[in-house]
Amino acid sequence: MKNLDATILLKQLILEKESEKELRELLLKDQFRATFESLKPINIIKNTFKQIVTSPEIKTSIINSAIGFISGFVAKKLFVGGSNNPIKKMGGSILGTLVANKTEANAENIKSAGSLLLKKVIELYYAKKQANGGKQ
Repeated sequence: MKNLDATILLKQLILEKESEKELRELLLKDQFRATFESLKPINIIKNTFKQIVTSPEIKTSIINSAIGFISGFVAKKLFVGGSNNPIKKMGGSILGTLVANKTEANAENIKSAGSLLLKKVIELYYAKKQANGGKQ
């Protein structure tokens, strides 16, 4: 009787260990697939791009660079206009670069000043609208 109980217990333990082994194999295969997918070049690029987009420091840097680039572009266009003079074009390029660099360096101040200006314009608009009885 004792041997029969020990045999049944041993078979149960073997079945449990085999089940654990199968579960671990499935988990290992899933982990392998996940690792394989994450190492594909397109997924590496996607994940890197997500990290760049979600990083507040990088967002700020991109916005500051965009502000600098746009202001430099506008300054160059204003200086050169429609001229075909090569000296004026070169001067416009230099001016555009200087304005872009200066603007990018002071982008935070420019953003706050722009925000205040926009707020004042909106307040004036609504004040004028109320003064006219809600009509424009």
